[in-house]
Order: sequence, then structure tokens, then C-alpha cells
Amino acid sequence: MTEFDYDELGLLVGFEIHQELDTHKLFCNCPSELREEEPPLAIDRELRPTQSELGEIDQAALAEAAKRKWFRYKVHPDNVCLVEMDEEPPHSVNKEAQEIGLEIALLLNATPVDEAHVMRKTVIDGSNTAGFQRTILMATDGKLEINGIKVDIPTICLEEDAARKAGEEGDHVDYQLDRLGIPLIEIATGPNFTAPKMAETAALKIGQILRATGKVKRGIGTIRQDINVSIEDGARQEIKGVQELSLISNVIELEVERQVKLLEIKNELEKRGAKRIEEGIIDVTKIFSDTKSKILQEILSKDGLISAVKLPKFAGLIGKELTPNRRFGTELADYAKVYSNVKGIFHTDELPGDGISSEEVRELKNAAKASEEDAVIIIGGKEGEVKKALKAVVERANAALEGVPEETRRALVNGTTQFMRPLPGAARMYVETDIPPLVVSQVKLKKIKEKLPELPEERKEKYVKEFDLSEELARRMSVSENAELFEKLVEKHDADPTLVAATLEETLPYLEKEGLDAEKIGEEELDEIISLISQEEISKSALMPLLEKAAQGVPPKESIKQLGLEKMERGELEELITQIVDEKKELIEERGDRAIAPLMGIVMERVRGKADGELVHELLEEKLRKYKT
Repeated sequence: MTEFDYDELGLLVGFEIHQELDTHKLFCNCPSELREEEPPLAIDRELRPTQSELGEIDQAALAEAAKRKWFRYKVHPDNVCLVEMDEEPPHSVNKEAQEIGLEIALLLNATPVDEAHVMRKTVIDGSNTAGFQRTILMATDGKLEINGIKVDIPTICLEEDAARKAGEEGDHVDYQLDRLGIPLIEIATGPNFTAPKMAETAALKIGQILRATGKVKRGIGTIRQDINVSIEDGARQEIKGVQELSLISNVIELEVERQVKLLEIKNELEKRGAKRIEEGIIDVTKIFSDTKSKILQEILSKDGLISAVKLPKFAGLIGKELTPNRRFGTELADYAKVYSNVKGIFHTDELPGDGISSEEVRELKNAAKASEEDAVIIIGGKEGEVKKALKAVVERANAALEGVPEETRRALVNGTTQFMRPLPGAARMYVETDIPPLVVSQVKLKKIKEKLPELPEERKEKYVKEFDLSEELARRMSVSENAELFEKLVEKHDADPTLVAATLEETLPYLEKEGLDAEKIGEEELDEIISLISQEEISKSALMPLLEKAAQGVPPKESIKQLGLEKMERGELEELITQIVDEKKELIEERGDRAIAPLMGIVMERVRGKADGELVHELLEEKLRKYKT
């Protein structure tokens, strides 16, 4: 990856965090649960763009409409109702979601609105059956300071999550409706970040504040970041769907590299005297009638045609790498595939190749009247689809003459991005007429303020000072969804804080990794086990076997009997240690003080969770001292 001076380039980064709330859906009482099995019902729809109140149509909506897709919505009746299917008006806004939204706004030092209005945001990519997404502005003018950086949070909104894309084939897209309507909190920052790592740190901080409420969903897909990236001579890009925090820096770095390379292409085209391209689409099917290219053979066998367009002065630039494994030609192909049903493009920067011969390339260039400075793009498929694809290629090539077009892009798993559609404009927002405004009273705000949770930094400091946790364990516990349970167990049973924290943050995840169902270990089971240890009815070393059994659905008391984990009396333990020391005299004489480690292993193996390791160690040390004398 190329190293850049981000200050010199004028890098500006902001982002939007979309976090699912842990409550039922926003405009009905359906549960916010995702299902993996195939839904029993499906409905088909087509969506069209609509005018705003000013008579304008959003360009992003027009771009989606140009694809001429239809959508199949798959339904599980137990978590999808007529509201999600757009067959019934939305119900009243989920009150719990409203209160969570206001709580988060106050934690982010924002000013809640006096009256919240539901707005419609045009979305016709199929992700919402209604053709729009409902969003509610809850607060404005939030402020945070993160590592000395002042972060503006201009808006905090409550909105409904989109449907889940389940597949795509030809001219239709499948969606699952189980996710549609799950409440999201949307937090938008200003363009306050001038280096990739700064943005990543801020996203982490805001995510920790959200989790501190204990009222947000956890896991992959429940929180997503949309990143806005621009450089001074480039253009703003909205990069959607970054799910891993560790990917944020990589996405920003690669987007900067992409824009820098696009500006290099623009400058080279200016030097070459490139002008705006007219379509000039020509049919070149005959040239490839006997081609050895398997891709083109398949297209021709299905009565497809092959067409081409000349890009004057673009020779050598189509194959220019913008980011790893993505060239300018990839950008052209993305446009072709977004606006049509073709599978890709060929271009003369990479030909001959893929079964296309030198003679075919020569004939192609002659047919297109292309000079050595020109590039030629060829696309095969159905006539209408090929025409749409080549028009999109020409549109993108013409944009290269201007530099970097503003786009909405999709984040890929390696940090690179892919064109989705043009950036939307203000014309996509209009008022929701089915839901009255929500009054945000001062009485309600006062009640929420009185119950605001501690922020992670406050919790961490408390866990170090009052609970005597290590810095690292305190940090992890302070941002954990188990923080409230941790404090409850410690205070209720006067339990060892380190034991409880390590159980919640280390032991339970370890059991999950080992293939046990740790989700079966609920608060009731943890409460009972911690209580038994605190009352010294069982030893600390019994913790792991009891948790393993609890993960298999066996209650703690029953597990204690099954495993014989009743705590040994001190006298019984002392007798066992005396016996083992007598058996291992040679080991003790040979190793001296170093014999304690193997002896510990032997004793703990014999007691099998019936005695604490600390007590065993203490008694062994005492016995060895007597043995020496």
C-alpha cells in the first residue's frame, strides 16, 4: 500500500454508525429476530422512483430504476407482519426504542428535539418493500472529545433497518423481511478526522458508549459503519457496510489510493487532449464468430451479440491498477454490471488473451477506427443489456475526464470498494404522512438523565479502584455487555471480583470456542455457582467442570453430585497431602523447592475440583518446610 501525506492531500473522513437496538421492531410488535431456515411465503414487487414535494427525483433512485429489477420478498409469519409487507400502515413508534435513542443522545452530549417527525427516505434498491426507509431525527449538535480530537455529531436518528439480501439472479433480487423494521440508531459525525487511525479510534469509542447502555444488539451485522471519505482534489465517497472496526483504516487508506490514481488518470487524459466521448456503439459479432474465447462462445451460442465502443486516448489507462487487484477497467466493469445484466467486459489493454486472438484484436480496432492511443471495450450478451452496459461504460469514462465522481460504494472484505450507485441528494427525503409527530417532553428527558449508565472510562476506573481488577480485565469488563451482571454477582455474594470477571469474559468465551453451548449458562446458573464458591461449599477449581455441565443443560447441584465435587474438609486434604509427600520422597530430595509444581499437579488430579488450588499450594509449602526440618 502506498504511503501518503494525508495533510497534504487534504483528507477528510466522517462516518455514520448504524447500531441495532435490542427491542422489538420500530413500527410494529414483531420480534427483532433473524431466521436461517427457508421462509414459507414470498411476495413479488416492482419499485419505482417518486417525486419529492418540490417535484424533484433523486438521482440515486433514478439510477436504481434504470436497472429494471423486480424483487421477491421472503416471509416468516412469526416475525414479519403486514407492516413489513407494506400492506398495512405503520403502527405507533416503539416507545422503548425512542427512549433508548434519547438515552444515547444524552450520552453523546447532544440536544434532543422537542418534537420528532418521521421522514421517508427514498430507497428503491429493493431493501424496503415501501420504496422508502423511515427515519426520525432525535437529537442534534452532539459533542465528544476522543484522544484530544473534538468530534462533532450533527445528527442522531432513529430508523428502521433494511431487509436482508438473500440472493440475486438475472433481473430479480431476493430479500428476507425478518431484518426489515429492526430499530437502528444512526449516529453521524462531522468530517473531523484527517488520518485513517483517528476515524477507527472514534468508531471504537462511540461503539463502547452504545454498548454501555446494555440495550443494543451484539454480534456481526448488528453494527455497521458507513464511511465518508474525500481528498481535496477528489470527491466525497460514501462507503457502506463496514462491519469490522479493524477494517476502517484499511478502507480509508485504499480509498485515498484509489482517488489519487484516478486523478493521475485525469491528468494523463488532459495531457493527451482527450475529449468527451460520444457513445459510438458498434456491432462486432462477426469478428468473433469463430473465436476461441469460451466466454464469447457461450454468449454467441445463446443468440447473444458482441458490441464495442471506442474510448479515445484511453490506451494503457484501462489496465492501470487503482487498488490491489482492482484496475480502472474494474471500475468500468462495475458500472456495466450495475446498470445491466452483463457479467463483465473485455478491453484492449488486456487483449489478446482469454482466447481472443491478435487477429481478432486487430480487426476489432479497425472496426472501431481505434488508433494506438485509443482503447476499445467489448461486451457480449442480449442486445438491450449490452447497450445499457456500454452506455454505462461511456458514462464512467467521461467522468474520468473530470477526475473522481461522487459515488456510493460497497466495502469489500479486503478493504477495497465497489461502485453501488451515485450519491443521493436532498430530493430523497420527504415527510411521512401516516405517523404523527412525537413530543419529547422535559419530564421524559429528566427521567432518562437520572438513569444514564456509567461511561466505559468511569467503569474502568471504578473496577480498578473499588474491585481491584487488573487494568486489562477492568478495561474489558468496562465495555462488556456483562458489566451489570458482574457487579450484581460480586455485590450479592461478596464474591471475588477477579474470579467473576474472568468467568464472564474469559471462561465462557473459551467454552464457546471449544464447541459447548455457553448460551445455556444463564444468570440463574452463574448466580448459583458463584454463590456456592463464595460460601465455600465448593472450591474455585470446581468452577470449570460445573460450567461445562451447565453448558450441557445440567443444573449445578446435580453436577456436584454427579462429579463428586463436594468440598473436602481441611483435615481430609491434609491427610491426602501427607500421603502424597510420603509417596514422593525421592522427588522431593532430588528437586527440593522445585518439587512443589509437580506435587501440585498430583494433588489437584486426586482432589478433582474438591479443593482450592491456593489452599493446596499453602498446605504443600507448609508440609515441605516440615519435611526439610
